[in-house]
Amino acid sequence: MGRKSAKGKEKKKKRKEENAKLEVSLAKVEAANKIADPLELLSPFKKFERNGLNLRIECMKVANMEKDLVDWAFELTKANMQKLYEESDWGWKDKDKYAEMTEDRAQYLVAFDVTTGKPVAFTHFRFDMELDDEVVYCYEIQLETECRRKGLGKFLMQILELLAFKTEMTKVMLTTFKNNKVSQDFFKKTMKYEVDEISPDDPLFDDAYHYEILSKPTKKSAKPTAPDTTTATQSQPVTAS
Repeated sequence: MGRKSAKGKEKKKKRKEENAKLEVSLAKVEAANKIADPLELLSPFKKFERNGLNLRIECMKVANMEKDLVDWAFELTKANMQKLYEESDWGWKDKDKYAEMTEDRAQYLVAFDVTTGKPVAFTHFRFDMELDDEVVYCYEIQLETECRRKGLGKFLMQILELLAFKTEMTKVMLTTFKNNKVSQDFFKKTMKYEVDEISPDDPLFDDAYHYEILSKPTKKSAKPTAPDTTTATQSQPVTAS
C-alpha cells in the first residue's frame, strides 16, 4: 500500500471541518424555519406608532396567509416594481413573481393600520443558506405610498436584522436594482448595507449587471441597535421602491 501524504490528510481534515460547519449552519436555518412566529422573539416591536401612523406588525408564514392578503402583497409589488423589472434583463412575469412570493419558505412581516385593519406595508423574507452562510434574505420590502418616508421601512428592516441576530444568522442580504436610486440610497446610506462579496461585477463594463447584492453582517459581540421606539408605544429578490 502506498504511503499516505501529509497533504492528503490535511485536505481530508479540512473537508471534514467544512462539512461539520455546513451541518451546523443548516441546522440553524432549519431551527429558524420551525419557529411558529419569529416576531415572538421581539414582542416590543409589534407596534409602530409614529409620524401619524398607528400600526400593528404581524409575522406569518405564507401558508398561513389569507389569499386576499397574498394578492394585496403581489399587487403592491407589481405596482412598485414592474417598470423596474421591465427595464432590466429579467423582465416581468406575473406568474413567476407570484410563484416566488408563495414558495413554501416565504415568510412575511405585515404592517396593518390599527383603525381600518388594512395592510399598508410588508417584507417578504426567508431564513436560508447563501453559499456557506446562514442568512435572512429580504426578497421584498414594499410600502403603500402614504406610509413612505415616515420611518416604517427602516423599522421593518431593523426587525429583520434583530431576527437575524436572535436566530444566529450571519447576515441580512437583499438584491437591488442599480437604477433604483431610492432603494440604493435607502439601503446604502440609511441602513448602511454594503455590496456583498458574491455580488456580480465586471470592472470593464459597469452596466453588464443591472442589479447588486447587498448585505449587512449580524453583530456578534453586541446586540444590534433596536428600532427607535422613544416616540412610539412600541423587493428574484427585490427591494423597496
